[in-house]
Amino acid sequence: MRIICVTKTSELRERLRRLFPTDASQVDYEPNLDRVLERFEETVYDILLISSVAVREGEIDGVEMLDVVSARSPGTQVLFLAEERDLKLAMSSLAAGAYQYATLPISDDELRLLVEAAIANRPPDATPLRVQKDKTRARMEDLVGRSSPMQQVYRQIRQAAATDVAVLLVGETGTGKDLAADAIHRQSAVSNGPFVPVHLGALPAELVASELFGHEKGAFTGALERYQGKFEQSKGGTIFLDEIGTLEERVQISLLRVLERKEFQRLGGKRAVKADVRILAATNEELSEAVANGSFREDLYYRLDVFRIALPPLRERQGDIPLLIDHFLKRYNRYFQKNVSGISPECIAALEGSDWPGNVRELKNVIQRAVLVCQGEVILPEHLPPRFRPGFESRPTVTFEIGTPLHEVERELIVRSLASVNNNRTAAAKLLGISRRALYNKIDKYGV
Repeated sequence: MRIICVTKTSELRERLRRLFPTDASQVDYEPNLDRVLERFEETVYDILLISSVAVREGEIDGVEMLDVVSARSPGTQVLFLAEERDLKLAMSSLAAGAYQYATLPISDDELRLLVEAAIANRPPDATPLRVQKDKTRARMEDLVGRSSPMQQVYRQIRQAAATDVAVLLVGETGTGKDLAADAIHRQSAVSNGPFVPVHLGALPAELVASELFGHEKGAFTGALERYQGKFEQSKGGTIFLDEIGTLEERVQISLLRVLERKEFQRLGGKRAVKADVRILAATNEELSEAVANGSFREDLYYRLDVFRIALPPLRERQGDIPLLIDHFLKRYNRYFQKNVSGISPECIAALEGSDWPGNVRELKNVIQRAVLVCQGEVILPEHLPPRFRPGFESRPTVTFEIGTPLHEVERELIVRSLASVNNNRTAAAKLLGISRRALYNKIDKYGV
């Protein structure tokens, strides 16, 4: 039996050597968390015994390291020794494949029983193996990617899952903030509870408070019965508030109360309801700017932005597009019951050359469409949207800020449309979808 102890001191190794003194037992000691995988490259271990202090103070993500060991040496039983304050970290270790955990301090008898039980209950077909070190991972839960920015996201997800602090997920639309929130929940101590996503931007402003906090019967016209809001529905689990920047101030005040006091009131109610829930929030805008212009409360902002995870845009994730393509090919082959086995090099080059303003969501939609229309086994350029095909020239775009007066928008569209067709008014009218006479009238109206 070979055991490796990953602890800050060698005291545990000496205890195990006394408990298992036979020549058939070997107990090694490794104080550095970042060298554990190297030790597994050199030696096959039956037991990995690791302390929460070593994980918490290590320079690498200890839970991720346990995940690698569990996946690549399934016969190695991982035992996690946790201090009282590190029980959430112990839960994360179990999610990463640890066999069992125990709290410190631990007696000799308890330690001996723990090790003997781990050996006795090892899966019958599982054999301890040397681990081939791989510094990167290709996915975490439903997130896919091996690039450096994604490795940073995976590390932060592990760290966030090991605590119950508020997390703010930021990033452009389509970068996977919802998948990151789900991954945090799955690896957290409340993973057995519900995960309730709420897309605040899709809700009418007048219904947001009722949807989040619920209402009593008769609280407003149409409230025919009591309704338990999303906070009550997510009791014992996680609530994910997407597009948090769209909240009106009165709802922001109610949310601040939840964060500060861990309680809320249903609309029309008088009794406080306990909020036994982990809160994750996301935004695709810069909330600090919303704070500066007065549309978002500063105190709420700092309550939410305790632990920030930035999801990178796809254009910054070098090397991830082929992995994502393969992932979506498998998904939509199953969905459409097809057997598309690959994608042509021309398609790969075209997809890797895009700046992907819609990020991973846009790539997913492109592959979904390609699998649907492909009649053979390989996706070709003709199966992609026109913008990815050779010779396609995209039309210029015009961008306006929210709040731009309508007459300014119309005038600018006319000016840009005329410029794009070398002042050919017939062609410009066709682009704008109006008659030539209507265009002439607008040119006179705006003095173009």
